[in-house]
Amino acid sequence: MRHPLLATASAVVAGMAFFVGGQALAAPATSFTPAQRAEIVGIMRDALQNDPSILTDAIRAIREKAEEQKQDSTLAAVKAHQSELQTAPDFAIRGNPHGRITVVEFYDPRCSYCRSMMGEVDSFLSRHPDVRLVEKVVPVLGTNSVLDTRAIFAASAQGKYEAMRRALMADTTKPSMERIVELAQANGIDTKKLTADMSSPQTVALINTNLDQGRAVGLDGTPTFIFGTAAVAPGALEADQMDAFLERARKA
Repeated sequence: MRHPLLATASAVVAGMAFFVGGQALAAPATSFTPAQRAEIVGIMRDALQNDPSILTDAIRAIREKAEEQKQDSTLAAVKAHQSELQTAPDFAIRGNPHGRITVVEFYDPRCSYCRSMMGEVDSFLSRHPDVRLVEKVVPVLGTNSVLDTRAIFAASAQGKYEAMRRALMADTTKPSMERIVELAQANGIDTKKLTADMSSPQTVALINTNLDQGRAVGLDGTPTFIFGTAAVAPGALEADQMDAFLERARKA
C-alpha cells in the first residue's frame, strides 16, 4: 500500500521547478539528456539532504492549499443552503433571536468537545448581543447519541429543550433510558410524555432534518460552527478564535 506521505512527497517532487546554474530549465522533461536528468536528480537529492525543510514546506503548502479548496467548497454549500441552515424551531435558537449575525452550531450531545464548548458558547453570546445562535443537534457518535438526541427533542414538546440538553451534556453517568428518566424527573419533565415523544414523527423529523443539513454542507464532525456565510470552523474553539471568525462574518 502506498504511504500517503510518500504520495504527497511524489506530488511535491513532480511539481517542483528545477534550476541549474541559477537558470530555470524551461524545456520539457522529455528533451533532457540522460546526463541532464542525472544532474537534476543529484541537485534535488543534495538540496533535500542539506535542507529537509524544503520538502516539509512544500508538503505544508500542498496541505494548506487542499484545506483552502475544501473550505471554498464547504462555503459554497453553506451559501446554497443558507436559508435552511439558519432556520430552526424557536427552542433551538439562542442569543438574540433578531441578531444581525447568525452562527450555526452542529453538536452531538455525547461529544466531549461539544461538552467542553458549552461554557465557551455561553460566554461568546454574552460578549456579542448581536449574535443569533442556531443549534443543530446531530447524533453522529452512535446509539447513545441517538438516545440523548431523541430525549432532547422530546423534551422540547414540554418547553424543556434547554433543561434536558444541559442535563444530558453535563451528565457523566453511563447513558441509558433509566438515566434519562431520572434526569427528566429532576428537571420537572413529564416522563411518560417524554418517553412517548421520543419516538414521535416530530422527533424523527427534527433529527433527520439536521442530519440532512449536515450532509449537505459536508459536515466532518462535531462541534462545527458556521459564522454567517463567511467561515466554517470545525472543532473546539477558543474565545479569540470565535471572535475572529465572527468579525470575518461581520465584514462579509
